[in-house]
Formats: sequence, C-alpha cells, structure tokens
Amino acid sequence: MMALLQRFLPEVSSLSTSGPWLLLYSLAVAFGVGWLKKHTGMRTAYTRKIFHFFIFSLAGVLHLWRGSQMVSLFGIITVPIVLVGVFLGEKSWFYRALARPKDAPHQAFFVLVPLFTTALGGIFSNLLFPSFAYIGYFAGGWGDAIGEPVGACFGKHPYKVSSPLGVSATRTIEGSLAVCGVSVFITALALVFSGYPLMQITIASCAVGVGVMLVEAVSTHGFDNLTIQVAASGIAWMLLR
Repeated sequence: MMALLQRFLPEVSSLSTSGPWLLLYSLAVAFGVGWLKKHTGMRTAYTRKIFHFFIFSLAGVLHLWRGSQMVSLFGIITVPIVLVGVFLGEKSWFYRALARPKDAPHQAFFVLVPLFTTALGGIFSNLLFPSFAYIGYFAGGWGDAIGEPVGACFGKHPYKVSSPLGVSATRTIEGSLAVCGVSVFITALALVFSGYPLMQITIASCAVGVGVMLVEAVSTHGFDNLTIQVAASGIAWMLLR
C-alpha cells in the first residue's frame, strides 16, 4: 500500500518548487476560457474543450518529463479550481465556459462527473499500464477534445448516446472521425518522442486512434474521460510492451 501511495503522491519538496507554476498555469487556462466566454461569446462546445485540451496536454508532458507524481500534483492543484468554479455557478465566467446549456438543468453535474472520471481514468491507467498512461492523457486531451467542436461546427450525421439524469446526448459521425484522426496524430507524435521505431509507431497510433473513436462513440455521456484514457493506454501497452 505504501509503495502504491509513493508512486502517486507528490514529494513535499515539489509543492514549493513546481506547485506555484502549475497553479499559475491552471489559473491562466481557467481565466482564459472564462475570458473567451465573456468577451467573445464563444460557444461552450469550444471553451470547454479548450480547457480540456490544455489540462490533458500538460498532464501528458508532465508524465513523460517527471512521472505520475507530478501529474498527481497537477491534479491536486487543478481540481479545486474547477470545484470553486462550480460552487460560484453562473456568477463565474469560468463555470459558464464549462457548463453546457444542453446539459440543463444538470450542468453542474456534467462538469463534476467528467472531473471525477478524468481522475479515475488517470488512476486506472497508471495502475494497469503505468508506462503508457501518457498515451491516455494525450488521446483524451487531443482526440476527445476535437470531437465536440467538430461535431458542433460540421456534424451532419448525429447519433444518440446513453446519458444519466435523462439529459439528451448526441455525438456525430464527423466528430468521431475527427477523434480518430487527431488521436492517431498525437499518439504518433508522443511515441516519436519516446523513441519507438517507425513501424511500431504507425501500427500503435492507428490502433489507438480507431480504439479511442469506438470507445468514445459508445461511452456514456460524461464518462468518456475515463474510458478513453484506459483504452488508449491499454492498446499502447498491448502493442508496445
């Protein structure tokens, strides 16, 4: 049990050395999407995924650079920022940037559930496939982030997905294809930096892209942050271990 905690819990020294700049990063991203929502009227489909993109991307970089402990520190810092936004509700432009109007009257629920499933996805990926958890972060941060904006802008072929609390949820074939393509790209890029041979990169990135697309397409509304991370890291582990 202690060994497991040591793998995840950040060192005390990192709180003072890395904590401040991670806090500044999270606050800057939160302020940025709130500013976009307030001053440009950008659709929540975009502002929500911009936040998603920047948070997941840094998590992937941190995992490659400093390991799971630094990702845990980043999560410990970022989660309270989101919780404060939810607590403030409509008074917070950051909250408005995350809360989809179509999730009404349960917008807060569909901010908190993805927050919780994101944490679970990271935990399970690190427990089951620790050497490839970063693939889950990148696939989730890039692949999943592109699906909703593409669907909102170009989606012509919607399909229903299961959703709790009776909230209607749809995705689009166009969005799913974007999830696949971007997941292939970012997985390949991450594996290049990890030093894998070209053939392995090609096979693994294509498999991750297709796998993430299929998993995202059938995942319950609000739970794809969990399923995509585990699927992406698991596929990479099966092909590259």
